Amino acid sequence: MRKFLPAMTGLAGGLALSTQAHAQAIRNPAEEWERLWDVVIFDITVIGVIMAVAAIYFLIKYRATSPDQVGTAKKLTTVQSIAFALIPASIFMADDFYLAAKGWTVWNAYRRVPDNAMEIKVIGYQWYFEYEYPDGTIADGTDYNPIKIPVGQPVVFRMTSEDVIHSFGLPHYRVKEDMMPGRITYVWINPAEAQDTAFIQCAEFCGEAHTQMANPIHAVPQAEFDAWLAKVAAEG
Repeated sequence: MRKFLPAMTGLAGGLALSTQAHAQAIRNPAEEWERLWDVVIFDITVIGVIMAVAAIYFLIKYRATSPDQVGTAKKLTTVQSIAFALIPASIFMADDFYLAAKGWTVWNAYRRVPDNAMEIKVIGYQWYFEYEYPDGTIADGTDYNPIKIPVGQPVVFRMTSEDVIHSFGLPHYRVKEDMMPGRITYVWINPAEAQDTAFIQCAEFCGEAHTQMANPIHAVPQAEFDAWLAKVAAEG
């Protein structure tokens, strides 16, 4: 019994550490979105090919050989009629439920912000964004000014609007979220790799200068990010 208790204690400790490590693992919603997109494209391609082959087969096999020819349909029993309707419907419904479950998994990834995420407050105006970093530094989003975030650091954007409804769009990270007056919304990203080609774009028409409401967003190493933030703070 004395040997058994330490063994159980060690097992419990190992399970606790494993659970903690799993909880700390940071998901990447953009990658999960890409995988779901691949699954959907594969799914509809397979279904489309099967339907196309079946349609071509029936067109050839049952084509009319003379203008006066009239086709006849085989009479089905009640069981055959029910099976003919239910079996294809069940297959398609199972496929739909599978894709819906995959989509719900991706949705959960987008709504669960990691505990160590850096928070950036965003206010939407006609027609620019304003960004406030955790240290209080304000980054001006007018004139297509770029903003920067550190690589490997999850970032959550807490957003609201001062005038009309905007939509905070990040095509590179496969996400967007509405910004509304009097309400705070959020979205988070996981910039796992350095990049300087992504941009933020208002994705909902908000007035005559809507298309100008955009900013490049660069994911850079921590040292470069710190230097940029210090420069913005000094200029502000």
